Amino acid sequence: MLGSLLGGRYKLTAVLGVGGFGQTFLAEDTQRSDDEDRRCVIKQFKPTSQDSKFLDVARRLFDTEVKTLEKLGQHPQIPDFLDFLKRRMNFIWYKSSLRGSR
Repeated sequence: MLGSLLGGRYKLTAVLGVGGFGQTFLAEDTQRSDDEDRRCVIKQFKPTSQDSKFLDVARRLFDTEVKTLEKLGQHPQIPDFLDFLKRRMNFIWYKSSLRGSR
């Protein structure tokens, strides 16, 4: 999956984490010109269980997270919500990455 281009735009560059509901990746937005602004985080809904009750809860939690990010808008300590993509059974959302402070 690394190196893949999602939505014709986001190139996966590293795996940040894997959990019960999916995977999180560091990616580059290939449609932006500034290197710093190109970094983003992609969260893929890919649950480990196919149990229908588990999937219902997982989808609701994932949808709630997307809606919450959309409502929060812009805040310096919260990543900006960039995009949301539904592909087959995998729901994927993108957000800008936060720069760490030194």
